[in-house]
Amino acid sequence: MSAGVVVVRSVDRKLRFLLLRAYRNWDFPKGMVEPGEEPIDAALREVQEETTLDDISFDWGVDFMETGPYSKGKIARYFIARSKADQIRLPVNPELGTPEHHEARWFDAQAALAIVSPRLKPVVRWAYQIITGTMLPESGTDKP
Repeated sequence: MSAGVVVVRSVDRKLRFLLLRAYRNWDFPKGMVEPGEEPIDAALREVQEETTLDDISFDWGVDFMETGPYSKGKIARYFIARSKADQIRLPVNPELGTPEHHEARWFDAQAALAIVSPRLKPVVRWAYQIITGTMLPESGTDKP
């Protein structure tokens, strides 16, 4: 199992989602849960390791959403947290000698929905609904 965080921030009273790009794939900060580690702790650790963010707060509690199986049957569990940071640093992973991701960007909800893989679209919608109390409007960019 992997665990991650849908990191959001407010910009001019508009919601922004942090997505990380590895090659052509955009995802939220996440990684494997280590033996004996709780998923919430793994999620926090992965956010810090992948982005250096250390200011995230779980303003909406620690409810989570899990994705369906992907990549050899893995399940990803996502929590929601807020950050006040605007600049994201992608540190070098000591095992790789390079950062794990090629890019980090803040996206509005519709852009996030348009760029993530099909397995993450429900996660974007779920987080948006938890945070705003409303459903994410459908858009033409979301169709397969």
